[in-house]
Amino acid sequence: MSFDLLETWLAKNPEAVGCKRDGQSIFRELALFQDYHGLPAFKKALVDFMAEIRGNKVSFEPNNIVLTAGATSANETLMFCLAEHGDAFLLPTPYYPGFDRDLKWRTGVQIVPIHCTSSNCFRITASAIEEAYQQAQKKNLTVKGILITNPSNPLGTTMTRPELNLLINFITDKQIHLISDEIYSGTVFNSPSFISIMEALKDMNMEKNNRVHIVYSLSKDLGLPGFRVGAIYSNDPTVVSAAMKMSSFGLVSSQTQYLLSVMLSDKKFRNHYIVKNQNRLLKRQRKLVSGLEKSGIRCLKSNAGLFCWVDMRHLLNSDTFEAEMELWERIIYDVKLNISPGSSCHCNEPGWFRVCFANMSEDALELAMQRLKSFVGSIKKHNHQESEKLRKESHIGKWIFRLSFQSFNEQDQR
Repeated sequence: MSFDLLETWLAKNPEAVGCKRDGQSIFRELALFQDYHGLPAFKKALVDFMAEIRGNKVSFEPNNIVLTAGATSANETLMFCLAEHGDAFLLPTPYYPGFDRDLKWRTGVQIVPIHCTSSNCFRITASAIEEAYQQAQKKNLTVKGILITNPSNPLGTTMTRPELNLLINFITDKQIHLISDEIYSGTVFNSPSFISIMEALKDMNMEKNNRVHIVYSLSKDLGLPGFRVGAIYSNDPTVVSAAMKMSSFGLVSSQTQYLLSVMLSDKKFRNHYIVKNQNRLLKRQRKLVSGLEKSGIRCLKSNAGLFCWVDMRHLLNSDTFEAEMELWERIIYDVKLNISPGSSCHCNEPGWFRVCFANMSEDALELAMQRLKSFVGSIKKHNHQESEKLRKESHIGKWIFRLSFQSFNEQDQR
């Protein structure tokens, strides 16, 4: 959505793309074997960028960061570092569907859901965490940690301080790990502001906690998923060392690191980009919410991310996941709108859908809202006709019953 800002910067800084520094080629320097630890200039620029996104309320040590080929690689690497095959991690629902692949496929780690509900806007509660933990134990699974996404995908919300404190206290009590996937931290476009897990730890005088780890990426905050730039941040030297060794299977190219080190070292640009991108996200989110409301559809109140958590429960034929899939297929084929059903995010309430608003133009979004409004109108019309049909059938049935009862009485009197 903000590629124009990146392209403008690149046009003004051609040396970053052309592998030059102060007019001199550094192609040979970048093309030869690099230290697996990553380019120092890039790691410094990255941790400064992470701190700026968090309002400089916390700082990060470059030596505690491990570069990976995207957040997917970072999350899988942490699973290998923290758990054995058959161990479990607890994840609040609804969660990103890709975690079923990223966390489980090659590691053998099991996911146990922490079921959150719409009754409290899908907030994490102590009872929900404890219930998930007990459920894992009943299955003879060893719980090694909890993984959260903050801001949340798919909810588009940021976690509250009480939620973060609850999680920290729980993992401290159980002596397990907490992974905070914060790849959407730079997309917070409205209040309340983003609170990083590191900020919560600092406020509890636990900033050196070695059981809490952060996953970060430039795929969302800079819109560069093709660059495959992710990172693990940890205060545990053992985790950093193990992850560093594993990172050799998914390195970030030195050319990519150099380009981004120059870009992120430009403080004026990165500040301008963050503010401008967040303003654009807010404008686009409001347009989506407004368009949905015109169709009689509401969303969970959101303040971050690239999507809205949309409530279409009233459009279901029945309160079942089968009805949810039926509605989803109709939206895919009739409306031509690609959305994600809540069941794919392990939501335990049928009728919720994730709708992304940042991957289309304003014209495309406007067209999508028009189509959806027409679709909802056709459903309401059909439901009204069915209701009228049932009402008439019921009325006729009662009329026939009265006539039959009256005829019976007349015959009885004869």
